[in-house]
Amino acid sequence: MHFLYLQASTIVHVLTFMTVSASHGAKWTYTGSEGEDNWYKHYPQCRGPFQSPIDFEPELLRYDPTLAPIEVWNYNLSSHEQLTLGNNGHSVQLSLPPRMHLSGLPHHYSAAQLHLHWGSPSVPTGSEHTINGKQFTAELHVVHFNSDMYPNISMAAPNSDGLAVLGVLIEVGEFNPAFSQFLKYLNGVKYKDQRIQVPAFNIRKLLPARLDEYYRYDGSLTTPPCYASVLWTVFRNPVTISEKQFLALATSVFSSSKQETAPVVLNENYRKPQNSDNRIILVSFQEGVLVSIVVASAMGLLLIVTLIWCLLRKKRAERDQQRAKDIIYKPEKKEDKISKV
Repeated sequence: MHFLYLQASTIVHVLTFMTVSASHGAKWTYTGSEGEDNWYKHYPQCRGPFQSPIDFEPELLRYDPTLAPIEVWNYNLSSHEQLTLGNNGHSVQLSLPPRMHLSGLPHHYSAAQLHLHWGSPSVPTGSEHTINGKQFTAELHVVHFNSDMYPNISMAAPNSDGLAVLGVLIEVGEFNPAFSQFLKYLNGVKYKDQRIQVPAFNIRKLLPARLDEYYRYDGSLTTPPCYASVLWTVFRNPVTISEKQFLALATSVFSSSKQETAPVVLNENYRKPQNSDNRIILVSFQEGVLVSIVVASAMGLLLIVTLIWCLLRKKRAERDQQRAKDIIYKPEKKEDKISKV
């Protein structure tokens, strides 16, 4: 009975969060007049500071030796448990039970849902975060809320300490059996607002093998209302899905409802990288970061030397100019030559 209550509670909280994006009934899309360039008209925070995603540029990275490996708890779910798979018109989303949680962060963060962002068959790059300008095929987000402070995700989302999201970059490569655990049910959520129950599985297998290498920064939801309430952890190492799995994701679901006469395929559902706002991105790994620091230091030193050289040259020019002004030309006096006898 307690288990059933947990499941029902989780579904209510997740479905409530799914409606956060539709606050005040304002429709939004990724392109066109209701696309991301106009989100701010109904959701002002989408033009605010600390927005996500961002590009992990080398000059923004700072190695932090205190960043410990991410610890996930109760991610290995039993196949006897049921999860809700849904299509909210913006992504495919899977509900998660709150007993799944993260440790080693400032608060206890309980899981709520996971969803994906992806490209299209013609433009197979759809990750939201990028690494030094490189965009990946897709991106998985595992969303958690601060259960120390808030009773559910919808209450947590507007607050600066409300959410913690794990980001997983995805490339096309080998077949991924873990992703197949829910991708094989996409036909059941083909249209917006459709939901089905699917067997649970080991969510840990959706993540990279190494949980000790990641990027960490303070950011926001990547969809309206764009609350700046997310502690982001984006893993450095991508996972793979097969081309067939990607094409199923990019062609099988629609952003439109079943009743609409002209179905719109749901793809290219990613937000462009936002301004870094001088944020420092902490990283848990040194490889590649030290090189960028050395390069940045060398460029900084070169800039300083150049500035000093320019200043010295300017001072020398001013000194020469002043010296030229100080020279007084006096006419030579002609004196009678007196010969001594």
